[in-house]
This record gives sequence, structure tokens and C-alpha cells, in this order.
Amino acid sequence: MTDITIQRSDKGKRAGKKPKGVTLRRVTAANGEKVTIRAIDANSPTFGEDLLYVFSKNVEAARRENKALLGSPSGAPKRGG
Repeated sequence: MTDITIQRSDKGKRAGKKPKGVTLRRVTAANGEKVTIRAIDANSPTFGEDLLYVFSKNVEAARRENKALLGSPSGAPKRGG
């Protein structure tokens, strides 16, 4: 029988330091709320890393919002037993 090894991957961690190809801007939305915009330089040599960083930050924000609104980071309400 084959042994199965489960371990954490370093790639699964949160995004670390902001890459140089990503710029941050704080703007005011139409409703008056402050919003952070992350822009990626399409000609950056680290475009893939930049895109991964921005995507992971967007996922973190969505999970925080889902947790606040629904009580679960996945967006699916917890099953009551």
C-alpha cells in the first residue's frame, strides 16, 4: 500500500510583501466609501506574481466580508443541526 503524506505548502500562505509591479490607490466610491484599488503593470517582468498577489488580497477581502455578513468565510451559511 502507498503511504500518503500530508503537509502544508509554502505556496498556500497569504500573500506577503507587495510586489513592485502593483500600485495601490485609495479612491472614494460613489456612495462615499473609501476603496483600495490595486493596479498591475502589464509589462512587469513579475506579472504572474503580481496577479497572484492581487488575487489573493481580493479573496481575503471577500472572505472577511462574507464572514461579517453570513458568519462563514466561504459564503455558504453554516448548517444548523
